[in-house]
Amino acid sequence: MEQINGFFVYESQPTQLTNPDDKVRRTKAGTKNHRRLLSADGPNLLRMMSNDRPELCRPLVRHMTTIDSSKEAVVITDPYSTGCVVASEVMKRGFSVIALWTKDISDELRYHTPLSCSGMNEFFATIEEKDDLMATMEEIYNVAGTKKIVACFAGGEIGVDLADRLSERMKLRTNGTKHFNRRDKKVQQEIIRKHGLRSVRQAGGAEFSEVEEFLKTESYPVVLKPNEAAGSEGVKLCNSFEEAKEHFEALMASQLQVGGPCPSVLCQEFLRGKEYVIDHVSRDGIHKTTMLWSYDKRPLNGSDFVYFGTLPVDANSPEAKILIPYVRGILDAMEIANGASHAEVMMTPNGPCLVEMNVRAHGGDGNWVPLASALTGGYTQVDATVDCYLDKQKFATIPDVYPSPFNAAGQEVYLVSRGRGKVRFTPGFEVIRSLPSFVYLETGVMPGGYVDFTVDLFTAIGSVMLMHKDPAVVDADIKKIREMEANNEIIEYEPQLATLK
Repeated sequence: MEQINGFFVYESQPTQLTNPDDKVRRTKAGTKNHRRLLSADGPNLLRMMSNDRPELCRPLVRHMTTIDSSKEAVVITDPYSTGCVVASEVMKRGFSVIALWTKDISDELRYHTPLSCSGMNEFFATIEEKDDLMATMEEIYNVAGTKKIVACFAGGEIGVDLADRLSERMKLRTNGTKHFNRRDKKVQQEIIRKHGLRSVRQAGGAEFSEVEEFLKTESYPVVLKPNEAAGSEGVKLCNSFEEAKEHFEALMASQLQVGGPCPSVLCQEFLRGKEYVIDHVSRDGIHKTTMLWSYDKRPLNGSDFVYFGTLPVDANSPEAKILIPYVRGILDAMEIANGASHAEVMMTPNGPCLVEMNVRAHGGDGNWVPLASALTGGYTQVDATVDCYLDKQKFATIPDVYPSPFNAAGQEVYLVSRGRGKVRFTPGFEVIRSLPSFVYLETGVMPGGYVDFTVDLFTAIGSVMLMHKDPAVVDADIKKIREMEANNEIIEYEPQLATLK
């Protein structure tokens, strides 16, 4: 592949990140911190993109359907992040999209529009969840008018439960409500354990008394996390009973980035191994593996689980041959028969073990879509998700597992900050743009703003997509980025810089 040149920048609010010395790195009710919840709205949005790469700027493709799509509508609950990318694909195919926002959605997520969606048309209608299911359905039919509702599915994490209830009641393609609250990580583990699949030892609840016995008897360290969250938010490795109790109480007093207060806390055994994410799209129980990624997570700035990158994994690798059947067994056990999903799984010395199952498309604003399309030769989980609901024939043509070998090499690199202060310049961004494998850079860091230590996915200072025909070129570019991070060369601060050792 020839060199790719592109540059994405998001405008951000110049407010502070959270101090890594805090016991809980999340916002308390009533506070507002700088986070990686980025919006395409704003007067200073800049986008420069190469026009000579078809895999990055695909033309609009209209898929043939048996019914006039202009007379049909699709309901998408909480279409933020990658959910907005999916909604955009639905609209490109001529369907009307009704955006349904759930009660607990935060304003930040409501307006969390990926840059790739900045030029998309407005939704056909935007409505709010009502006090009960019947009232919500009535509102949907009212705004749809003469249009036929042909699908209802979740765009974002919070909308999963409502989408299941609505699609079941409206007699649409659905996963149903037999396993209600599929977002509950504790419930997920209990289901797969009953089906004989490896699951994690755990205890959970909203009261400390519900987890106290587990924390007194389990080997340390243990992992504590919110029962419903995303992006490693609130996840902490606790090395003692006292530390676990303190973090439990802090979590229960906190507000989650995905909206609303923390409903309960999950305490789990610490799984040692490498973490993977396995993307699927299903229709009538037929599961198509669209991609397998490995997470590069490392300790940094006092946090145990900081994202450094997301790497694609070859479908014929030994790991893939173990992980894919395991995850498909989980999908069957949880009766996830339709739509997108991505499972986070730890490959331990004793085999794979589920961390969590997410019944929606892979997140991260869909930044991985151009890379995934290049790797597979032209399709992604986003395309397949729309196909599974709206184009049965097209879904049937999607391979059972994505192709091997890949058609390119690449990965998404998360930029981390080891320093804090007021931003003077961003010289490292220009260096990154000059790298041979560079595709795009996405960041909320601009001169005059403030940056603090990176402690989770939300506090990354940006992400870089790299892609090249030669894996060695990608590896060399990643090495260069990491060297700049370690030497604090990406951002030049005003004189008050403090570096965490």
